[in-house]
This record gives sequence, C-alpha cells and structure tokens, in this order.
Amino acid sequence: MAPERGPWWADAVVYQVYIRSFADGDGDGLGDIAGLRARIPYLAELGIDAIWINPWYPSPQADAGYDVADYRDIEPAYGTLAEADLLIAEAHAAGIRVILDIVPNHTSDQHAWFQAALAGDEAARDRYLFRPGKGEAGELPPNNWESIFGGPAWRRTTDADGNPCEWYLHFFAPEQPDLNWENPEVRAEFEDVLRFWFDRGVDGFRIDVAHALIKEDGLPDAGDHDPSAPHAYEHPGFDRDGVHEIYRDWRRIADSYDPPRVFVAEAWVQSNERLARYLRPDELHTAFQFDFLRAPFDAGYMKEVVDDARAASALAGGTSTWVLSNHDVVRHVTRYARSQPDAMVESSWDRLRWPHEEADLDLGVRRARAAALFILGLPGTAYVYQGEELGLPEVEDVPDAARQDPTFLQADNGDVGRDGCRIPLPWGGEGAAHGFSPAGATAEPWLPQPANWSHFNAADQESDPGSVLHLYRRALRLRRAHLAGATGFAWVPTSDDVAAFRHGDVEVWLNTGSTPVALPAGEVLLASSPGAPAGFLAPDSAAWLRRS
Repeated sequence: MAPERGPWWADAVVYQVYIRSFADGDGDGLGDIAGLRARIPYLAELGIDAIWINPWYPSPQADAGYDVADYRDIEPAYGTLAEADLLIAEAHAAGIRVILDIVPNHTSDQHAWFQAALAGDEAARDRYLFRPGKGEAGELPPNNWESIFGGPAWRRTTDADGNPCEWYLHFFAPEQPDLNWENPEVRAEFEDVLRFWFDRGVDGFRIDVAHALIKEDGLPDAGDHDPSAPHAYEHPGFDRDGVHEIYRDWRRIADSYDPPRVFVAEAWVQSNERLARYLRPDELHTAFQFDFLRAPFDAGYMKEVVDDARAASALAGGTSTWVLSNHDVVRHVTRYARSQPDAMVESSWDRLRWPHEEADLDLGVRRARAAALFILGLPGTAYVYQGEELGLPEVEDVPDAARQDPTFLQADNGDVGRDGCRIPLPWGGEGAAHGFSPAGATAEPWLPQPANWSHFNAADQESDPGSVLHLYRRALRLRRAHLAGATGFAWVPTSDDVAAFRHGDVEVWLNTGSTPVALPAGEVLLASSPGAPAGFLAPDSAAWLRRS
C-alpha cells in the first residue's frame, strides 16, 4: 500500500511547459494552447502531477513573453482566454494541476502603465523606478547597477521634443522596466491578478525573479559583482527584507481558496539559509533549489547540494524543490557531456567552453538518466523541463541570425545565450518540423531545429522500451507507488564516487565514478542503464533498490 500523501505539492512532479516550443497546433511555427491541449494525454501517461506554463500573456516578445503587456489575457499567437479555460478544465480532468508564471518585477514597455508614464502621467511614473541621472546634465545613469542581460540597468527617456529626461531601471532588457513595489497601486494590481487567475481554476504560480521586487532605499551603487551571477553577491537590488511582506499578503490570498493555491519562487539568493526565509509558514510554499543547475556530475558535490538544501528547508519547516534543467540554463545532457568542473559553475561558463571541448552526448545522456533517478528519488518536489524526458541536449550551433535571446543580443562577452535550450520539441509522426507542427504546415519553427533532431523524437521513443521516455515513465510510476508521502531519509555509507540514500522503502544509488560498484542485496526496481554485471552498478548510472 502506498503511503498516505500530504499536500499535493510536497512531493509532486511538475512538468515545465515552455509554450513557444512545446507543440504547434495551428501550423505557424510557434507553440500554442491548441498544441498543449492535444498533448495532455502524453503528459498524463508520463505520470506528472502538474504543469507549469511559462508566460502566455499578451507580449511584444522582447524576452519570450517575460515582458508582459497585459496580465489578464492570452497572447493572441498562443490562443484565447476561452482556450485557456478549456485547457485548465481538460488538464484537471486528466488529474493534472496547472501552475502559471507571474512576472511581478517588471512589465513590458508596451504595458498601458508604462506608456502612460512615458506620456508624463505622474501617477503612472511612480509605479516604475524613474530617477534623474548623474553628471552635469544628468547624462550618466543614476547608479552602477548592471542588467542581468548585459550593459547598464538604466535607459534614459526623452520628452516629446526629443530632449533627454530621466532614466528608468530595467534589471533585464530595456523593454522590461522594473516596477516600484513601494507603490500600493502596484501591490493591489498584482493581488487582483492573482485572484483573476485563481478564480479561473489555476492551481498556483511560479514567481519570476521573486527576490528582486524590493530595492534598497536610495538605490545605492552595488559593490563589485558579476551581473550574470547576482545570487553570488550582496546586491542592493536583490533579496531585500521588505519582499517578505508582499509574499505574506499573497499567501493570505492563496489560502482563501478551497483548495488553497500554491506558489513556487524563482529566488536566486546567496545561500540556502536566505532561501529558507521565503518558505516560512506564512509565506511561499516552495522555492526552486537551483544548485543542481550549477553542480558537476560528482557524488560529493551532489550530496552537498542535498544536505545543504534539506537543512535549509528544515529551518522553515518546508520541503525542497529539485530541478536539473529549465529554460534559462544549459540542458543537463550537454552540461554532463564534457569534463566536469571542480566547482559550482554558471551556464555562461559552460557555454563559453563549447568551442574548446567536444561534447560526448552518449556520455551526457547516460549521466542525465542517472541524475534523473537520483533527484526523482529524493523527498520533495521535482520539476521536469520539457524534453528532458526525451534526453534532449542543448543545441549549441543555433545560427547567430536566428538567435533571439536578449542575453545574446545585449551582452558583449561571447555568451551565445539561452536559445539552445528552447528549441521546439521533436514529436515525430506525420507532423512537420519533426512533429512540432501539424502535417502540411509550411512555417518554419520560431527557432531552427537541427537536422538530427528526429533522433530524439517522442514517437520513436514510444516503441523503444530502453528509451529515456520509458525510463521517466517507469520512474514516475515507481515514485508514486513507493515514495509519495514516504518519510525518512538517510545516507548510506559508500565510497567517494558513490552517493546512496534510503527514502521510504527504496534505496537510491548513484555511481559517478569510472568503475562498477557492488550493490547491496535486494530487488532492483529500476536502473538508469544496463551493462554492469549482476549485483553491480555501472559507471555513470543509478538504480533504485528495495532491500531484502
């Protein structure tokens, strides 16, 4: 008998839908709600508990929808509000909850508020962070803050006659002006947006840039820091204490619904102890544990990530949230396909070494299969980024002319940006663009797929019992049968190259070394790869055991 489950989100598996690249239902080369609705049976068969949909609101798409022009409608290229309602209902009927992305740190520069601000509406200007510049004529930015995407975090405006005026803050692209969360109108607006979607049946929100809403009074200069890794430094624009009041208000709204709605924070902060502050009982339910996105495929590092995250979550009485890939980082197949660093690194570091070290994708897939079993065996919430269940690697050679990521367009540091992890999925079958678009479609996908993309397609993996897709399906079935609601976690003593733990009645073993290791006696429920003699675990492999 399976253990009794607690709150659904505490041990859920959530599938991230990057909607532009998931499935194209109308043949225009862009993923949409129609394509997502058609794939609900696939998601249900995969065994996930919920989907998280990246922003689907009206947007000029300067940053793939994270520049929101209207928080209460659907981007016309994706569909309509009526289609969104149908999706929510159909997902619920299939036993899948729906989490949306909310983007509270900034709007699009095409949002009605910002357009009014540029037109001189003082009330609208106070909803953003406009400041006079420094220098004799205000020609210098108000402070030294840098954009996450590269360059200054400030853009100067002009009046109707073209005369230079104040500057506005944009921690990301210039088309994404930061909001002023000290303004009560901003707080009231987003609380109303939450209710709008909760009333339509949405089960929760992933909060984009959850750590950046409150800035330090006076907007002082930042100390020396790497703008590509703001979480590694103390910064006056990030992780200020005042942000927690906002989330306490949001939690009261979520708890007013039956059943209560949930939140997961994208909070890049300096330590797991700081992250735990977002998870206090009256604030957010979960927050992404991002260290696996930065950790090498190494048993010692991976154990440290688990210990650090679990200890921090325990401080707040919460649960850990594990993730190997998402739309902002190099896919883990590719991260694991080269020599592994001896430290935690950023995706920007990984991308810069591509021209200098060839990827061994067979090795990357073996390690990715093993890492998947490792995190899916851990207590807590697991997130699966679309396509990782197919073993997709990063596309490293997207032509420069096709790249759309502002990280590439703004930065001048050789970083090609995030487009390579956002390539439209290969579904196979009769559709165009490796099945991404319907049969007969002539429009090219919004990002080009490589010629060999069909090698990874879902249709072929359906008929291959050894495929990555079948591994994920078996793992999620076993997770639900053995680990949902399970208590107890303990490391099993092993050699340095091996990480093994017991969770419920399952032992999870991971071998990151170069030689097979002996497994204890017991029933092997699932192994990430064959090839080792009976009773042994191959290198770059993982297994789930039930001890006799």
